Amino acid sequence: MTPDRDGRDPWDAPRAAYVHVPFCLTACAYCDFAITTGERHRIPEYVDAVITEIHAGAAADGARCIPLDTTYLGGGTPSLLPPPEIGRILDALRSARGGLGTGSEVTIEANPGTFHGDDVTAWLDAGVTRVSLGVQSLDDATLRHLGRTHDAAGACRAVAIARDAGVRSLNLDLIYGLPWQTVSDWVDHLRRALELGPDHLSLYALAVEEATPLARHVASGRWTLPDDDLVADMYEAALPIVASAGLVHDEVSNWARPGHASRHNRAYWRNEAYIGVGPAAHRFIGGRRSWNVRDLRTYLARHRDGVGPELGHELLDEAASAGETAILALRIRHEGIDFARFRHRYAFDPRDRWPRTLAEASAHGLLDIDDQCARLTDAGLLVSNEVGRRLLAEEPH
Repeated sequence: MTPDRDGRDPWDAPRAAYVHVPFCLTACAYCDFAITTGERHRIPEYVDAVITEIHAGAAADGARCIPLDTTYLGGGTPSLLPPPEIGRILDALRSARGGLGTGSEVTIEANPGTFHGDDVTAWLDAGVTRVSLGVQSLDDATLRHLGRTHDAAGACRAVAIARDAGVRSLNLDLIYGLPWQTVSDWVDHLRRALELGPDHLSLYALAVEEATPLARHVASGRWTLPDDDLVADMYEAALPIVASAGLVHDEVSNWARPGHASRHNRAYWRNEAYIGVGPAAHRFIGGRRSWNVRDLRTYLARHRDGVGPELGHELLDEAASAGETAILALRIRHEGIDFARFRHRYAFDPRDRWPRTLAEASAHGLLDIDDQCARLTDAGLLVSNEVGRRLLAEEPH
């Protein structure tokens, strides 16, 4: 394996950029992301701060500035940004990082009810190529429980608006494993979402995060979460349904039509370098992982004071980096742990470093192993965290 076309290994020089947009209309019951509500008047100052951070990071990276292959505006609700501000951010990335590569993927997250057709047209004109729509459910009662600001009809309208404006790659986010949800309910909601014809589908099991309304509801007994077996049943029920709709299982939680897999996500799962800007954003460059202050007001205050937003950092030694890379790689269904890529990066073969774990997982039908790679089976998907834990625990010979 050779370095990319710019002469830098992808785990050393970033070809992916993440921009965290913290603004939201409301806080959803399950959300633990770095968001803020009622502060949209701060958007211009926020964009100025992000642009400053982009240029400062590029100056510090120096030789690692190569054209970006993917950019992801996540949040929060990036679709709350006025289109000209989105254009300013993308223009800053182009000028600071050496451009956006030919055929680059630029994704914006959007929530139903927060954009119109003219907005989408402006996004596309600015360089956006992909929209990720936070539908979460097509059941009105579920949406109310979760604190979403749209209903099922609004989600369908949002899909139509995006398509009519010319969006050619559309992702839908859905949540399962909800307290009131049966397998039958979930299958019905999933089928309805697939009728909208998404190019990419992200299915996430509900997770309880501390200090959220969801956590308080569960602690008080108001809501009772389904047990792990029921959640696994929902996941397994989704597999043939999504496959029958023509979407390929690309990553543990993601499916895509051919040509529509998220290249940005692939950079994460290969543990490659990426930049991150905005409140709470992380970055991974030259083996150094760092992260920003979480609070928007603190982020902006640092910008006004001429102080960088970085809050902390860590440097992983080679053993920790290799273990992390192996675990993340397992999330990619049809690639898994690529032995040649691993040898090029770490100068050892995973089969020599983790022989016991790989052999045991294969014997139990959790991994498919051939001469090129080790991939999770359908059964292995349900216990992927345990396979990863055992990789980390295995002592080198």
